[in-house]
Amino acid sequence: MQMPETPGLDVAALTTWLSKAHPELAAGPLRAEVIAGGRSNLTYSVEGARVPLVLRRPPLGHVLSSAHDMAREHRVISALAGSAIPVPTAIDLVDDTGGDITGTTFFLMEKAPGKVVVSRKQNDAYTSDEIRDLSFELIHHLAALHSVDVEAVGLEDFGKPVGYLTRQLATWRRQLDASRSREVRVLDELQAALEQGVPETTRTGIVHGDYRLDNALVDGSPPKISAILDWEMATLGDPLVDLGIFALYWDIGKLPSGGAIASAVDPDAGYPEFEELAESYAAEAGITLPDLSWYRAFAAYKLAVILEGIHYRYQAGGTVGEGFDRIGELVEPLAENGLKVL
Repeated sequence: MQMPETPGLDVAALTTWLSKAHPELAAGPLRAEVIAGGRSNLTYSVEGARVPLVLRRPPLGHVLSSAHDMAREHRVISALAGSAIPVPTAIDLVDDTGGDITGTTFFLMEKAPGKVVVSRKQNDAYTSDEIRDLSFELIHHLAALHSVDVEAVGLEDFGKPVGYLTRQLATWRRQLDASRSREVRVLDELQAALEQGVPETTRTGIVHGDYRLDNALVDGSPPKISAILDWEMATLGDPLVDLGIFALYWDIGKLPSGGAIASAVDPDAGYPEFEELAESYAAEAGITLPDLSWYRAFAAYKLAVILEGIHYRYQAGGTVGEGFDRIGELVEPLAENGLKVL
């Protein structure tokens, strides 16, 4: 039975479209449920087709330019199909702007098996050795991603690596300016501090942009990563940006107010410290890691800007689901942490 509400998605219109565009997948009336909404792109689990599906679309309401790019996500997942990087199977990218299904561009893919590990309670399903192995598998996939031959997978024009970090700072300043509903002075101070010390990029590759444990699906026994998710910010650039955001989320529970962001990472359950994972990454990548302070501070800045945008959307009634009322309280602690790291 269809959920009473599927905000942002007309399930009947999707059913009609699927039967025409992909008759090999159509089996009957579809049912859809929001499985993630408001913090990033809206994600729906779609049942009733011949295989379980997932549909992604931009969030409702206030949408920041370039921050919710369906075409980018579709392209990188399609390009990495068959590579060493586990990704879902892409089905279609549809420009439904002004249409009946979502009224936006949306991306349809097969639903990969597994679950997102996002809470400490979920750790009870695994042994400490399994959790440790899973952690190293996650960092292994990151090293492998950064080593992908972009020309071989057709992504040589996926971004402009030269000047990437400087452009990133300019991009996130624009995102912040587009989401201002209050004064957050410490965030502006962090932006200025980052601009003063942009490191030199010595290596380029595919950057995921939001690489963390809960952007992966875990499946099986012993648990393995079945798919890496949420590629909406992927591009070509400095891979150390991914290590910075990975470190931020890995240690998010140690930050003031960080507990408000769900994370399963708990050393007592078997998760190794970030420094050990970073050593494994460096060994697999065949590099010596530089000081990551700038990258970790930039990660704090980027997440703070994202949360400020969510706070803006929440105030405007553009979020779907619960848990957004206190998001704005995390912005200043994150920015202060970024300054401290620098």
